[in-house]
Amino acid sequence: MAADLEARVRELENTVQQLRDREAIRDLRYRYHEYVNEGKFAEIPGLFTADGELDFAHLGKANGQGEIARFFGALNEKPSTGAKDRPRITWVKQFIHNHTIELNGDRGRGFSYLEAKPIYNGEAFLVAARYDDEYVRQNGEWKFKKMTLIPYFMVPLKEGWAQEDRLKMR
Repeated sequence: MAADLEARVRELENTVQQLRDREAIRDLRYRYHEYVNEGKFAEIPGLFTADGELDFAHLGKANGQGEIARFFGALNEKPSTGAKDRPRITWVKQFIHNHTIELNGDRGRGFSYLEAKPIYNGEAFLVAARYDDEYVRQNGEWKFKKMTLIPYFMVPLKEGWAQEDRLKMR
C-alpha cells in the first residue's frame, strides 16, 4: 500500500511539474507579445538563450542576444539611422492563438498562430502567420532557443487577402 502511495505521489509530482513548465512557456510567449505590443523591444533579447536564434523570413534573421537586440532595436530607429534595406515596421499589435507545447525534459517545442496589425513602410497591413518555437530550461527558467515566423499572408489593409495569389498556405 505504501509503495502504491509513493508511486501515485511521484506521478502527481511529475504531472504538477509538467503543468508548471507549460505555464512558464506560455508566459514566455505572452511576455514576448507584450513586449512587442508595448514597444518594450529592449526586453526581448532576455527571453532568448545567449545563442538564441530568430528567423523572421522576409523581415530578417538574428543569432545570439546581441543580434536579436539590434534586430528589435532597429524597430525604434528613424529610417535614416536604421539599416537601409530593412523593412520598416513603425507600429504593431500582435495576437496569438492556439499555443501548443510539447515537452521533453528541459527542452520543448511549440507553435502558435499569429494575427497582427502592423504599419509597414507607412502603410497598414493585415498579417497571418505561425510561430514555430524551440524552448530550453536554463537555470530553472524557460527561454526561447529558436523562434521562427512562417508568414501565411501580409497584405495591405486597403486590398485585403481575398485574392488567391495572396494566400500562401503551407
